[in-house]
Amino acid sequence: MLALGRTLGVAVVIAAASAGVQAQEAVDVAKAKAEGKVIWYTSTPIEQGQKIADAFQKETGIKVEMFRSGGSSILRRFQQEMDAGRVAVDVLTHSEPAAANALGKKGLFLPFKPANFDKVPDAAKDPNGLFVGQRLNMMTHYLRSDKVAAADEPKTWDDLLDPKYKGKLVMTDPSFTSLQVSVVGTMAKTRGWPFYEKLRGSDVMIVQGNQQVSDMLKRGERLIAVGALDSYAADLKKEGHPIKTLYPSDGVFVIPSPTSVVKGSPNPNAAKLFAQFMIGDTAQKIFPADGGYSARIDIAAPQGSPDLKSLNIIAVDDDYVEREGARIKKQFNEIFQ
Repeated sequence: MLALGRTLGVAVVIAAASAGVQAQEAVDVAKAKAEGKVIWYTSTPIEQGQKIADAFQKETGIKVEMFRSGGSSILRRFQQEMDAGRVAVDVLTHSEPAAANALGKKGLFLPFKPANFDKVPDAAKDPNGLFVGQRLNMMTHYLRSDKVAAADEPKTWDDLLDPKYKGKLVMTDPSFTSLQVSVVGTMAKTRGWPFYEKLRGSDVMIVQGNQQVSDMLKRGERLIAVGALDSYAADLKKEGHPIKTLYPSDGVFVIPSPTSVVKGSPNPNAAKLFAQFMIGDTAQKIFPADGGYSARIDIAAPQGSPDLKSLNIIAVDDDYVEREGARIKKQFNEIFQ
């Protein structure tokens, strides 16, 4: 069954991106090439981000200056620069839809509907073009199948609280990884903070980002990744590591990564061209090839991964996460400090 909700219930997997074709804006390619570069702040996994940057430069001749860090870190840097009155970036990509909504309301983004905007689900974009999903992120659990027997696999989120998993769990920090803000905020809202207090009692390890989660499992220092980005599990599988992705019966998270063109940016035409490239065929096919999900409804799920229609997707209340984001991070840090 599919859980219907605000963030990616119906829209990602059932509804078409929109009823009818939406107006798409032209980009002045000559002016973009004259600008010669685009500055991109992103939390896109480093290898995928570099592939996108390289492909864009090859196609257009425009250099991409990429600053890559965790989503929450990216957003802090961007907000600090904007508060100081300094617009230093052209395109912003992270994984916190609630933050994209909030920043859009402040007038920091340029409305822009590039080609293929109509192929992205409504729940993964702003109707006015203030942001559009770059990719969809499956947040679930994965484990070392050579060290956790099938009979001992957690079937639900609450199963993770079983004492038998003590010292075996690893999870990212929402203060660094913006994807985790939506996960933690939703779990705390629906299950209460005692869920995380009990996880703390199970000696769950907290690391900065999903790369560190992956490294912990690769080295066998931890055996189960909790609420982690599935594309990293796919990378481990490609490397030959014994990894199994779990799809809890009580749901997984599917969270879009918003991309926005920054208002008043140094290279406005190159910014638009790059944002358009990001949801074009070349860039969008990178994600399923690397084990992740494209933002577009016309591009198939990654090989070996389930179609989203087959999963129970946990709804995220973006308005709640936007309103309570700072408190969510603070409460989490108080529990796990």
